[in-house]
Amino acid sequence: QVQLVDSGGGLVQAGGSLRVSCAASGLTFTTYAMAWFRQAPGKEREFVAAINWSGGRTQYADSVKGRFTISRDNAKNTVYLQMNSLKPEDTAVYYCAADYRPSWRTPGIRDGGSDYDYWGQGTQVTVSS
Repeated sequence: QVQLVDSGGGLVQAGGSLRVSCAASGLTFTTYAMAWFRQAPGKEREFVAAINWSGGRTQYADSVKGRFTISRDNAKNTVYLQMNSLKPEDTAVYYCAADYRPSWRTPGIRDGGSDYDYWGQGTQVTVSS
């Protein structure tokens, strides 16, 4: 049974930093690209960042480039999203997701929510002004 457990959300002031984590189990972690999506109240879910199976390739939404960093620890089956210079508009529930993308599949990462097979339960990030 595949399980993705999101954690690390919280309340932070604008300009601050936060790191959210996603622990995966029940799957062969190194055959999956991982991503973070977010959904703010009244808005559609949007792509934030993705990382390929090895961690050698990443992709970011324009709105977070230069502020957020996605990384993974394959020994711990965990993916992280380090968020710096947070803005009130970053307030949302953040979800990690897994997309079956072993090394031989191309492209190595995708940014469409419908491409992803498994989802975490989400963690709330609130940025106060």
